Amino acid sequence: MTWLITGGAGYIGAHVVRALLEDGKRVVVLDDLSTGSADRLPAEVPLVTGSTLDGALVESAMREHGVTGVLHIAAKKQVGESVEQPLRYYHENVEGLRVVLAAAAATGVKSFLLSSSAAVYGMPDVELVTEETPCVPMSPYGETKRVGEWLVAATGRAHGMGTVSLRYFNVAGAATAELGDPAILNLVPMVFERLTKGQQPLVFGDDYPTPDGTCIRDYIHVADVASAHAAAVRRLESEGGEKTELVLNIGRGEGVSVRGILDVIGEVTGRDASGEVVARRPGDPARIVASAEAISKELGWEARYDVREMIGSAWAGWCLRHPEARA
Repeated sequence: MTWLITGGAGYIGAHVVRALLEDGKRVVVLDDLSTGSADRLPAEVPLVTGSTLDGALVESAMREHGVTGVLHIAAKKQVGESVEQPLRYYHENVEGLRVVLAAAAATGVKSFLLSSSAAVYGMPDVELVTEETPCVPMSPYGETKRVGEWLVAATGRAHGMGTVSLRYFNVAGAATAELGDPAILNLVPMVFERLTKGQQPLVFGDDYPTPDGTCIRDYIHVADVASAHAAAVRRLESEGGEKTELVLNIGRGEGVSVRGILDVIGEVTGRDASGEVVARRPGDPARIVASAEAISKELGWEARYDVREMIGSAWAGWCLRHPEARA
């Protein structure tokens, strides 16, 4: 089989490419390079440069490379930006997905995997979030991911495709320093940026109903996210595609507070990362931690890396791009 990975030159996508290559799969990448970079890809991987909104290009790429399965990772993913630009997010994330699904149906693709997000859940008041926890997304970004799950499942049933939607929790770390996250959008790189500038990281509220008063999240190493995709690909291939329809969390099933993350960052970097407490951000739930039972049962997958390994690998990637951080 040949797998098309949309967004394969991005932070998560490049890790997925490596994981599939290590599994002996044939891979082709489609990426508009708006946030990705061609130098993240091994030389042997074909790169089609363009948008998922370009139906003719997508279908042509599938036919030219004999694509039999698709991993759709390409998407806009900034929650705050999605609130300001909902039309753009629905266009890019939902219409872009529809275009890719239409091309897949037209070319006879039988396996389709969607990168989804824990943002579909919103603010669940539960100890562990299972796949049956009600989805009440709180942002246009989360809404586009939920709509995307519906669209993928419906298309799979109508066109005989096996489908898997993987709901990521909080992704961090890097398999190699060169593949580190270049964006400063999530907690770990945001803390690194402030420490590099000689500033204390910001803690948005310390009065939540948690043991140390700060928010608790489930952090997952990006290499584990990639291995979960590889496990899903193996499942789709083994069942011939059309028999599969799954929605699964990717998480460790363990929560870590913001202060807990700052403590580990301080240990790894050797810097004071105790933090400066500021006002809460609207919409931040006190706790979101995944149940990882379903993915273990369905795919035989479990996370390998702990939080310290995530932070250590993320710091190595940060220092590669920001040498001044080691000063």
